Amino acid sequence: MVAVPEQLETLAMHASLVSPSAWVTRFAPLIASGGEVLDYACGGGRHARWLAQRGFRVEAVDRDGVSLELLQGVPHVRTLRADLEQGPWPYEGRRFDAVVVTNYLYRPRLPLVFRLLEPGGVLLYETFMLGNERFGKPSNPDFLLMPGELPQRLGDGWTVVAFEQGETREPRPAVVQRICAVRGNGQLVALP
Repeated sequence: MVAVPEQLETLAMHASLVSPSAWVTRFAPLIASGGEVLDYACGGGRHARWLAQRGFRVEAVDRDGVSLELLQGVPHVRTLRADLEQGPWPYEGRRFDAVVVTNYLYRPRLPLVFRLLEPGGVLLYETFMLGNERFGKPSNPDFLLMPGELPQRLGDGWTVVAFEQGETREPRPAVVQRICAVRGNGQLVALP
């Protein structure tokens, strides 16, 4: 049986739900060996699983209890069900060696997310930006970054290791913005 283009697109979309982001896999070697990682708005937990398999201790947080149930019993993964947009901030006083955020944006809490990192901690952030509306959802400007927004929001006290923005074809056509940054100025970072 030969797959038709619609089937190939569906397969690619499903693969993107279980396969880790190439951005995350590229820069994960910068995270301290055995470090504690927060998979923020983890969805189905593709990054939590992948990172845990590589020896990191992972906390996966999301508001969707069903998605979190799928992570129960995964070695080195702890889950937390929390509404990341309303109610009390669940991470007061906590710090992590890395924070991973993909396909999620809620601007009012970005400063809190950035403060979750220890000095030398790694931020891996990848989400949609303005222009994505021509490919479908998300199309609401509330969920689309403006050009150059992530590095602008970081401000001082960070070393940007890599930043990309623009159109991508993999795992599906989209317009995205990605950043890998280390908390601290002038840090020497060996690129993976």
